[in-house]
Amino acid sequence: MNGRSFGVSPGLPGRFDVTKLATLLEEVHERLSGVVIERLPWPELLRRYDREGSLFYLDPPYYGSETDYGAGIFSRDDFAVLADALAALRGRFILSLNDRPEVRRIFAAFQIEGMETIHSIGGGSRATRVAELLISDGRG
Repeated sequence: MNGRSFGVSPGLPGRFDVTKLATLLEEVHERLSGVVIERLPWPELLRRYDREGSLFYLDPPYYGSETDYGAGIFSRDDFAVLADALAALRGRFILSLNDRPEVRRIFAAFQIEGMETIHSIGGGSRATRVAELLISDGRG
């Protein structure tokens, strides 16, 4: 055994309590009642939902890792296309990307805030500190 327990502790009751499920589902139902979940290509999603009051959170693959979401889904050239689309939005946006000079250049027209975060794969012990950027329209 590799020492992982996946939240199970022998000798202790489970954290999941089926008697609280109805209450939990009701809370989730209320919270998500007005939420729309779509699976569209990002340009179509922006076109369909862009209006005053819209807020988009965009999380494309990191610059230099464009195929991480699959081949043909997002290309290096799409970063410039995305920057142009964001500049034309009526709504607002927040975009997260890795901190690279190319990213800073492509999105220079927007507000850029650097930050450090920790990446770990599957909660493993190989956590690494990485520099990320939060890019936004700067409208407040």
